[in-house]
Amino acid sequence: MRYPQTFIDDLRRQADIVRVIQDYVQLKKKGANWMACCPFHKEKTPSFSVSPTKDIFYCFGCHKGGSVFNFVMEIERVGFPEAIKIVADKVGMPLPKMVDDSRFESRRQEADDVIQLNSWALQWWEQQLESSAEARIARDYLTAREISTETQKNFRLGYSPDSWDALSLHLRQKGATQAQIDRSGLVVLKEGGGSYDRFRGRLMFPILDIQGRPIAFGGRTLRNEDAKYINSPETAAYVKGRNLYGLNLTRDEIRRQEFAILVEGFLDLIVPFQAGVKNIVASLGTALTPDQVKLLSRFARKVVVNYDGDRAGVQAAKKSIEILLAEDIDVKVLVLPENSDPDEFIRKFGVTEYQRRRAKALPHIQFVIDHALRDRSLHRPAEKAEAVEEVLPYIRAVQDHVQKREYFDMAMNALHVTDLTLQRELWQTIRRSAIDQTGVARRAVRRSGVKRTMAETRLLHLLLSNEELRKDYLPRLEVAVYESLATGAIFEALIDVERSGGEANFESVRDRIQEDESAVELLPVLFMGDFPGVVDGDADARIAAERDIEALNKMWIDGRIAQLVVDIKAADTGGDANLRDQLVLEQFDLERRRKALMPRPDAPVGTN
Repeated sequence: MRYPQTFIDDLRRQADIVRVIQDYVQLKKKGANWMACCPFHKEKTPSFSVSPTKDIFYCFGCHKGGSVFNFVMEIERVGFPEAIKIVADKVGMPLPKMVDDSRFESRRQEADDVIQLNSWALQWWEQQLESSAEARIARDYLTAREISTETQKNFRLGYSPDSWDALSLHLRQKGATQAQIDRSGLVVLKEGGGSYDRFRGRLMFPILDIQGRPIAFGGRTLRNEDAKYINSPETAAYVKGRNLYGLNLTRDEIRRQEFAILVEGFLDLIVPFQAGVKNIVASLGTALTPDQVKLLSRFARKVVVNYDGDRAGVQAAKKSIEILLAEDIDVKVLVLPENSDPDEFIRKFGVTEYQRRRAKALPHIQFVIDHALRDRSLHRPAEKAEAVEEVLPYIRAVQDHVQKREYFDMAMNALHVTDLTLQRELWQTIRRSAIDQTGVARRAVRRSGVKRTMAETRLLHLLLSNEELRKDYLPRLEVAVYESLATGAIFEALIDVERSGGEANFESVRDRIQEDESAVELLPVLFMGDFPGVVDGDADARIAAERDIEALNKMWIDGRIAQLVVDIKAADTGGDANLRDQLVLEQFDLERRRKALMPRPDAPVGTN
């Protein structure tokens, strides 16, 4: 079930974004917009701007922005449907009946069934751990690991009896059908029919979603079995790599401290949490995924990676660094002595020593360099080359251009790469490799080094502000002209929006230019800023748009003619008469077009 799109569109138009945001932030009027200190990051000078005419908010400091729904989702930490309810309540619009979506409803019902069965299983396992004689082995294990009863209850630990069907019988007694049990992931289906309980004789760690609902489980053996941990399979309620262990308990502290400590396993989180380290999450013992990083980035933009110090832990940490950097997360790495994991270290040395070492965590690039130099000699050319190749990917992954260059310089210094020609070559390799191989990114490469002109900036502002101007002037823009501009990605996004019949608003354009960082940063300025030569009145706006398009056409023609002069000379020198003649004809045509763009002496001002 979902809300009708027509209602969502009406609600967006009816909602006063200033009034809604004022419920959370103290806004002050400044010109046409409203300003405040950003609620999403610490700052002393207000950079958070709300535009009632554009119906968007944007922070020029942390770059969060979007519609009133985006703001509520971010500030309340809720999903889109919940944000709609909140905004509708503030506006006073009654919620309509949700639209039936049979496939969505079927999947949602199956997920609800899985969570219900998981809840019954977890309650039963908790009771087993607390009182059953068989679970003494689990209680003794937890005592040996110094896990208190209070912590056991906080994390809802349990014990699964060593039986092939005890859980299945319990679930059927609670009212579950065999079909629901088979889809729950709590049993293993046999090839010849039937099933048996997946978790038997294990200490149970529930994986709770951010609302605290049990969506999956991890079970630790307490005997000598090959599989130390077994985990739930994917179900309608659980997709691997989309959740973080413990986040339901630690998200508020992560947001308060503005950074998270990332560990691998259950006890690596539980023991520090019990000791008072509350801003911590675990990646569930698997390789960190982009979805997990996106989830974590809702609460903090800084992460300290604290995986095990053994070889496998180091490799896992390095993979995590690349994924975190790709989401523009500031990354540090904490490596504990003697290959200790957080659980062992805190029980042996205490939480104060752990926090002291955490405060001295290495910047990610230093960690990578240190490991690249381990067991290698920079005096041996082959080993030096290996070290350089190992470090470069962690510089490429950095999103901020200034940081990327600083890390590159640090690496060149640490790896003793002093030859300036080689440094330039390596830097160019990093820049080329960092470009995403999409059409937009390839055009961004062609535009690299091109400065933005006032004509294109002002024209974009006019087109974004006026639907009639978009309809009249976008078709007049030649692909070759706008692709050559620094703002080409935004022009292309506008054309795509118009072609698809969509609404050219902040969100629709931004969604189409994510690969071009400079375009994303410029977009709110185009929506909110004031530009020379732009005045009120449709006639004046058309004159300004006409003038800017002519200026851009002339600029492109001049650039193309200059390139043709070079190409013609090269073709003539190379003896390619056919190519030379073809290029000369193109030059003549462009010169005629350029002449037509020049103002005539007798023409009135503001006309061709």
